Amino acid sequence: MPRAKQPSLSQLRAFAAVAEHLHFRDAAAAIGMSQPALSGALSALEEALGVQLVERTTRRVLLSPAGERLAVRAKAVLYAVGALLDEAEAVRAPFTGVLRLGVIPTVAPYLLPSVLRLVQERYPALDLQVHEEQTSSLLEGLPAGRLDLLLLAVPLGQPAVTELPLFEEDFVLITPDGHEFAGRHDLPREALRELPLLLLDEGHCLRDQALDICREAGRADGVPVTTTAAGLATLVQLVAGGLGVTLLPRTAVRVETGRSDRLATGYFAAPAPARRIALAMRTGAARAAEFEEFAAALREALRELPVRVAAAPPGVTPRADRPAASSATAAAWRPASPG
Repeated sequence: MPRAKQPSLSQLRAFAAVAEHLHFRDAAAAIGMSQPALSGALSALEEALGVQLVERTTRRVLLSPAGERLAVRAKAVLYAVGALLDEAEAVRAPFTGVLRLGVIPTVAPYLLPSVLRLVQERYPALDLQVHEEQTSSLLEGLPAGRLDLLLLAVPLGQPAVTELPLFEEDFVLITPDGHEFAGRHDLPREALRELPLLLLDEGHCLRDQALDICREAGRADGVPVTTTAAGLATLVQLVAGGLGVTLLPRTAVRVETGRSDRLATGYFAAPAPARRIALAMRTGAARAAEFEEFAAALREALRELPVRVAAAPPGVTPRADRPAASSATAAAWRPASPG
């Protein structure tokens, strides 16, 4: 037996209206269609399906047994199509739906308050889901689609990832109170050559950055580095206990040194060692324009922190109502304000 032809949505809409009103004139008025057009659409549907859907009399319209069964299906199809259109409209609207943000542990405690406040105040319809993981795990989750956007230290050197620069921040030397470098503002990098340095465990990008700084300062590879901490909070407590010194990014200093009155800070002479923080997205992401705008808004929100905010790419502004931007491009690092 040959399969029925594919019905059109207008035919299904006409049939559903007739099934609901059981009156051609009322059904036609309900869906904004002329009565002859509605009658023609219903006849075309019956021909396409190969079944009689209604019984027409001079006084009323009745559904046939087949019509009663298929009316339920027709309404379900029209409902599903309506849901599809609603979902498409929601997707077209920026800053709605789920945004899965991956953040490294040495950034999350210090930047998330600004990120969450921005989302709550400017993008209340955005369902932000935060995942705190190390860099390697984040870079696995981004191309796999498990994560949408990353907040981490750069450069990443990933060909399929576009970086949206946010800011640059200096590293600060954290020492026990009374240390010879405590309170200094002109420390040379060479001071790191012989210090008992405490660092994070393997896998943290901050550890690698600190080791790079030490090598640039002339620290010999043979000088031991004590590694006993899984997080910055533990690291500074070890410093407070007199076990050594450590390096903290500037955004972490106020939070972490506030945990103990036995800690002191030492600042490097310019140019101080620093790290760069950016948002990262899949190159060519469907939400690229939205992520560019989010980065622009976040740059403005972060100006209250002790950082040097990166310049935004041309044409990208933090306004929530601006037109969609072109495809994402990485911006050059150009400080927009002093740290």
